[in-house]
Amino acid sequence: MYDVIIIGAGVVGAAIARELSKYELKICILEKEDDVSTKASKANSGIVHGGYAAKYGTLKGKLCIKGNKMYRKLNEELNFGYRQTGALVIGFNEEDEKKINELYENGLKMGCDDLEIIRGSKLKEIEPYLSNEATVALYAKSVGVTSPYEFTIALIENAITNGVDLKLENEVKSIETLEDKFIVHTSKEDIDSRYVINASGLHSDTIANMVGLDYFKILPKRGEYILMGKDQGHLVNTVIFQVPTDKGKGILVTTTYHGNFMIGPNAEEVINMDDVSTTTETLKDVIITARRSVPDFKIRGALTTFSGIRAISSTGDFIIEESKVKRFINVSGIDSPGLTSSPAIAEMVIDILKNSDANLTIKNNFIPYRKGIVIRKDNSFDGKIDDMDPAKNIICRCEKVTEAEIVDAIHRNIKVNSIDAIKRRTRAGMGTCQGNFCKSRVRTIIARELNISEDKVSQRGNSDLKPPVRAEINFIRKLKY
Repeated sequence: MYDVIIIGAGVVGAAIARELSKYELKICILEKEDDVSTKASKANSGIVHGGYAAKYGTLKGKLCIKGNKMYRKLNEELNFGYRQTGALVIGFNEEDEKKINELYENGLKMGCDDLEIIRGSKLKEIEPYLSNEATVALYAKSVGVTSPYEFTIALIENAITNGVDLKLENEVKSIETLEDKFIVHTSKEDIDSRYVINASGLHSDTIANMVGLDYFKILPKRGEYILMGKDQGHLVNTVIFQVPTDKGKGILVTTTYHGNFMIGPNAEEVINMDDVSTTTETLKDVIITARRSVPDFKIRGALTTFSGIRAISSTGDFIIEESKVKRFINVSGIDSPGLTSSPAIAEMVIDILKNSDANLTIKNNFIPYRKGIVIRKDNSFDGKIDDMDPAKNIICRCEKVTEAEIVDAIHRNIKVNSIDAIKRRTRAGMGTCQGNFCKSRVRTIIARELNISEDKVSQRGNSDLKPPVRAEINFIRKLKY
């Protein structure tokens, strides 16, 4: 019997698993997909938000500012990729300036000490390519960018190193509540546990219903993005937001951790929480809005579009609590700034367990460190295609991913058997050609290393994620604005 079962292997479940692995506990993570971080934890902005971003007095606000301060140390330990950039929330008129002042005051209440309201020439000092129409901005120095899927993978790899069991392709079908334990019935097996932590994202209300809880609903919202090449990364130094609206933080302009230029997301309510399609009409609006911030990007440089579905709670805030069903802990409705808050959420769950009389004994042999997969190459890197040395044999020429990096990713402690799983770990296929050159080469290496035939290696595994639509990309590239 397990001490704790965590349902969901997104960034929140991953952070909880890693934090719990510091204690003498028997822990299991259940994930219905065939890899970790395949849903919202993959398809988001990758922003480590500042403390002004959520309303004072909310869990979102409290945990965002705490989580932000944890990233630097986590990256030193887990090597997933984090870069502090700062952010500007820009305004164009007096009404925008009023909202910026409100954000500033909210941040001060939260205890932020990194905020400044700037105007005039200082805007262009920080962001030379910023629109001339921008007149004022909130400058938040603590904001950063990370690779959200690499972060999630790193957390779970480290949790497994410290004794956590990961069970992929185990969809929870029902939960039986007994006096001293739960029996979690999955698509593959029945598993006993003293505690259950519901970190199942979009499905967290459904999981809560399985133990008779119906006090919240998940209201899914889709956000669509356009990702462009690194050649336009020089157009932005910080994360550039416009003033937020009732729908969310609005369209941002940023570079990803790895340097790609990116714009988005919008926010639209959806009924089908598995619909991660993108639409040309929505993406046109994303482009037009983003040009108000940075006018000079070239949409012909678009590499791909993608979208993610956010799990917004009907309560309007994060739900992190032991429920009325003893030892069943809901960690639900974790929308933005959930990525930022995730390490602080994990610490809060530890406190909940302690208050629930869980026996938490700290391990003496906890291993905090995890070696990264992606190796940054400088100009001295002398790799070439078909080199006999795996550490120099370039498989993905756009991102300079080597055979050694791919082999490393395959043989780590999370099962990897698809081309997209390798892409999330190594960036093979994320460059200008979007895998046209390296996809077959990656497939060959996976088949060789797993001793299976190449036709058994799928593009996306069993995930229902939407593949890039080339016709849609080509349409966007031809737009005149």
